[in-house]
Amino acid sequence: MSFALIHGGAHGAWCWERLLPHLEGPALAVDLPGRGKKPAELDALCADDWARAVADDIEAAGLSRVVLVGHSLAGITIPRVLERVGERIAHAVFVSCCIPSEGQSIYEALAVETPGGSEIAPPSAGSSSIDPESARAWFCSDMDEEQTHFVLDRLCPEATRPMREPMRLAGLRRAVPRTYVKLLSDAILLPPMQDAFIRNAGPGCRVRELASGHNAMVSRPRELARILNEIAAEGPRQERR
Repeated sequence: MSFALIHGGAHGAWCWERLLPHLEGPALAVDLPGRGKKPAELDALCADDWARAVADDIEAAGLSRVVLVGHSLAGITIPRVLERVGERIAHAVFVSCCIPSEGQSIYEALAVETPGGSEIAPPSAGSSSIDPESARAWFCSDMDEEQTHFVLDRLCPEATRPMREPMRLAGLRRAVPRTYVKLLSDAILLPPMQDAFIRNAGPGCRVRELASGHNAMVSRPRELARILNEIAAEGPRQERR
């Protein structure tokens, strides 16, 4: 079984660096368009561009039995990847993902005041950056200084059009097993918010809990890898209930 890893907003494939050595199988960490090996005009990107990039990378790598893992903002990408290459996906894993309801945008789903003191609201431009103070509060709440700088020094501007688009959940109607990894100390997607997103992941979504802040792949890589390895080891035996 192989892993395909999708990062969240303002991140890149780099965020999985500390997790990769602990995975018990080949792993593909994808850069979404607009960063890393895939430069792009952020203003022009849409959610389908993100999904197409992931599907193309999976196909180019020749992966056929994939544990598809997404983090945070990847909750809007995973269902669209399932539309494109669902036959290649053995299991979908949402790590503290935002999964809006059908037709709801990310900004509508996150129209709350966060513990960092900043409201997550639509910016006027087609791209946005997170100020360091908010990023530290949201992403690094359980990290030491070395881990914190690993994250803050690599954050990048993000396209905002995908976060304005209506959510499309059609891909989650495919008979693909799925698990939501609920992060109990998440400082941006609080546990009650994650519970709502778990419901949107559809019937039969299992839940695994991890005592971690938002970026578990950095602060708790071994523990998160253990969960992912256990999911991969189950193989095709799990069916949706």
